[in-house]
Amino acid sequence: MSLSLLGGVATATPAQADAPAQPVIGQPAKDKNGCAKIENTLPTLADWPKVDSRFKGKADDEARIAQILKGMTLEEKVGQMTQPEITSITPDEVRQYAIGTVLNGGGAWPGGNKHATQQDWLNLADAYWNASKTSRTKIPVLWGIDAVHGNNNVYGATVFPHNIGLGAAHDPCLVRDIAGATARQIRATGQDWAFSPTLAVVQDDRWGRTYEGFSEDPRITRSYGFEAIDGLQDGATKRIGYNGVIATAKHFIGDGGTIKGQDQGVNPSSEADMINIHGQGYYGALAAGTQTVMVSFNSWTNADLGINEGKLHGSDKALNQILKGKMGFDGLVVSDWNGIGQVTGCTNSSCPQAINAGVDIVMVPADWKAFITNTVAQVQNGQIPMARIDDAVTRILRVKLRDGLFESQKPSDRSYANSDEALKDNWLARDAARSSQTLLKNNGNVLPLKPKSKVLVVGKSADSIQNQTGGWTLSWQGTGNTNADFPNATSILTGIKQDLGDANVTFDATGSVDPKGYDAVIAVIGETPYAEGVGDLTRKTLEASKLYPEDLAVLDKVSGKGTPVVTVYVGGRPLYMNKEINRSDAFVAAWLPGTEGGGVADMLVKGKDGTGYQGTLSYSWPKSACQSPLNPWSPDYDPLFKLGYGLKSGQRVTIGQLDETPGPAACGSTGGGGTATEDLSIYDRTDVPPYTSQIGSASNWGGTVIGPDGTADHPEINTVPTDVNVQGDGLKATWTGTGAAQLYMQNTAGTNDLRSYLNADGALEFDTTVQQAPVNRTVISMHCVYPCFSEVNATKLFTDLAGGPKTTVKIPLSCFNNGLDFEHINTPFLVYTDAAFQASFANVRWVPNGAKDPDARPCSSLT
Repeated sequence: MSLSLLGGVATATPAQADAPAQPVIGQPAKDKNGCAKIENTLPTLADWPKVDSRFKGKADDEARIAQILKGMTLEEKVGQMTQPEITSITPDEVRQYAIGTVLNGGGAWPGGNKHATQQDWLNLADAYWNASKTSRTKIPVLWGIDAVHGNNNVYGATVFPHNIGLGAAHDPCLVRDIAGATARQIRATGQDWAFSPTLAVVQDDRWGRTYEGFSEDPRITRSYGFEAIDGLQDGATKRIGYNGVIATAKHFIGDGGTIKGQDQGVNPSSEADMINIHGQGYYGALAAGTQTVMVSFNSWTNADLGINEGKLHGSDKALNQILKGKMGFDGLVVSDWNGIGQVTGCTNSSCPQAINAGVDIVMVPADWKAFITNTVAQVQNGQIPMARIDDAVTRILRVKLRDGLFESQKPSDRSYANSDEALKDNWLARDAARSSQTLLKNNGNVLPLKPKSKVLVVGKSADSIQNQTGGWTLSWQGTGNTNADFPNATSILTGIKQDLGDANVTFDATGSVDPKGYDAVIAVIGETPYAEGVGDLTRKTLEASKLYPEDLAVLDKVSGKGTPVVTVYVGGRPLYMNKEINRSDAFVAAWLPGTEGGGVADMLVKGKDGTGYQGTLSYSWPKSACQSPLNPWSPDYDPLFKLGYGLKSGQRVTIGQLDETPGPAACGSTGGGGTATEDLSIYDRTDVPPYTSQIGSASNWGGTVIGPDGTADHPEINTVPTDVNVQGDGLKATWTGTGAAQLYMQNTAGTNDLRSYLNADGALEFDTTVQQAPVNRTVISMHCVYPCFSEVNATKLFTDLAGGPKTTVKIPLSCFNNGLDFEHINTPFLVYTDAAFQASFANVRWVPNGAKDPDARPCSSLT
C-alpha cells in the first residue's frame, strides 16, 4: 500500500506482492534544488524499516571506545549517563562525578541572567569543559540546549519561524539553511548539542506543541527531518561538520497523536499507523545520520489492539526492539525532562526499567546525585545488567567521538565562538518569515498594498515581539518578555513602517481610531505565547473569539466602515476564526514568524517580495469550533481550508460569508445532569478556564490571582511554580503561620452544574508533595458560592504525606455531599489552614469513577 495526499485526500494503492519482509529506507530522492524531495506518495510499510544511515563514523572508533570503557569505574560510567541542569550543578561537581552531559532548559541562563552575554555563556561552557578534562577519565562533557527555532534561549539571537510556519513554506532547503544557521548560533555560545528537530506528525491541533510540528502530513515531516539533521550536523558522514552540532530527533514516538492532543497523554495508534504516520520523520532523520534520539513523554496504549507499552520511557519494544533493533539506530537515546519518573514504579531519581528499556542518557535536572546513587546500587544488585550500562556508555562515547569532541578545543576557542555575526542571521530569518506567510482570503485583491499606502494598524500583536516569537523564546513558555528583550528584532509594526514609511502608518492597538481616510486597516491578532502543557486546549473550544475575545472586539471597531481590513493572524495552530475572517477583506496566517516581523510586512506591500504569497497550509483549517482532530485520512474530512490550500498573489478567489454559529463553551462538555464520562480539568500546569487559581487571606479575602509565572504573595501565604510530575506543572504554596489563608481555584464569572460527576461516582483528584506537615487543622473544601460550601478535614492526610514522594490524592465527591449544591459549583478546590504548612499541588481534576479506585480515601478518614 502507499499513502497518497495529492489534492489533500488520502488514497491507498496496491503494493507489490513480493515486497521484502523488512523494508529498507536510505537517503531520500532530491528535488530540483538538491534537497530532500517532498514525495507525492509514500509507500505503506508493513513493518518498521531498516534505516540506512549515511553517517558511518570511523572504523577505529569502536576499538578506542572499548579501551576507554575498560578503564572506567561503574560510578564513572553512570556519571556519563547522567544529565543535570545547569542551575543544579557546578563545574566542580561535573569533575567530581564524571558527568557526561549537562543541559539548560527553557528559561535557564548562566547566572540566572536572561540577558547573559555570549561571553557569559562561553565562560560557563569553558568551566564545564575544563572540569571534565581534569576529571580522572578526562572524557569531555557535552552541553545540550533546546534550540528549537534558532538559539532561542540566548539574548540577542535571531529567532526563526516556528516549525508550523516552515511547514507552510514547503521548502526543504530553507529548513536545511535555518538548521545550519542555528548550529552556528549554538557554537557562538559554546554548546555542542541541539535538542531539535521535533518530528511530531500532529493529528489534533488542541495540542500545545502543535507549532513545533512541521505538518500533519508525514510526507513533509519525512523530507524536513532529513534536511534539519543535515543542516545541524553540517552534512556530516564520519564526523560532525566543522560548523555543525549534534542533532536530536524528538520525541520518539507518537507525541503528535495523543487523545485530544493532550501533552504527555496516550497515543492509541495501531502499530501500522505508528509506522506509516508517526515514524516518517525518523526515517528521514536517521537516514541523514542523527546521532541522538529523545524519548517522548507520551504513552502508547490501545487495549482493543492489545497494545500496552505505557510510558515510552519504559518501553523496551519502542527503544530496544524498534529504534535500536529494527531501525538500526547506533547513536544514543536521551530521556526527556524527568521523563523516567512517569514510568510505573519509578521516580525522577530511580528507574531501572527505563535504562533496561534502552535509555542511555537520563535527563534528571535536579535529583541527579540520588539518581547516580540509586543506579549504581541497581547495577550492583542485578536490577540493571552491567552489559546494559556498557552499551549505554559505548553509545555515549561513540557520539562524542563522532562529534570530534576528544580532539576539540575548549568551547571559547572553537569556530564561531563569540561571533556576533553568527548569532544574528536577520536576512535568512526575514526570508523564512516571508516564505511561511499563507494567504487564506483576498477578496477584491486587496493585497498586496501599494507602496506609500496610508494604513491604520491595530491589534495586540502588531507591536509585540513576544507574541510573534511564541513559546520556547528566552523563557520556556515564551512569556514574561517585552520588546526590549529582543535588541536585534523587528516587530510587524516596525516592518510595516519600514516598508510604507513612518508618516503613512498610524498605530492604535485597540482600534479606537476611525479608519475613514486610510487606504487599509491592518489588524494583527492571534494567540499569546505558550509551550507544552500550558498550551493544551483539550476540551477547550477552538473558537478564537472565545479564547481571545479582545481580537474580535478590535475587528468589530474597524470593519464595515468602508476601509478594507487586512487581518494578520499570529499563532501556533489553525483556529475556528469564521467571525474574524468575515470581518476581513484579506486574511493572512503568519504563524509564529520569529524576530523578523518585517518578513510579514514585506508580503503585505507590493514590490517588497518578488514571488508574492507562496505558502500553503501544512495543517487543515477547521470550519467549526470542535472540529479536531482534522486530517485528510479521516472519513469525515470536511475542513474550511484543506491541507495544501493557499492563495497566490493576484489569484482571483472570493471567499463568501462564512457561518458564524458559535461553538459550545467546551468541546465534549459533560456538565448538567446525567453521568460524566470525561475528566474535568481544573488546574493542569496552568489554570484551565473557567477556573482561576488564587490565594486569599486577611490581606485580601477577595482573592489575589496567581500570575502566569505561578507566583502570588500575601504575608500569610505565597506561591511559586514547582515540579510535581513534570517541569513547572505545580504550585508550591507556603502558609507562613502568620494568619489564616487559602489556596483555591474558582470560576469567578459564575457557577457550573457538576451533578454529573457526583452521579458518576467521581473523585476530586490532585497530585501533591508535602514539604511541611500542617501545624493546625487543615481542610479541603468546595464552594457553591460562599457561604454555600462543604469541607473535609485533611490534617491527617497531609501530615501522613509530609516528607514523602509525590502522591495522587483521591477524595470521593460523595464526601462533600452534605449540603453542597453540585448544580452551582464555583470553587471545585480549596485548601485552608491558619498555621504553618507547605505543599505543592498539580493536576487538579474531578474524575468520573475515581471514587471506585482502591486508593480513593474513605470519607471516614477525613473527619
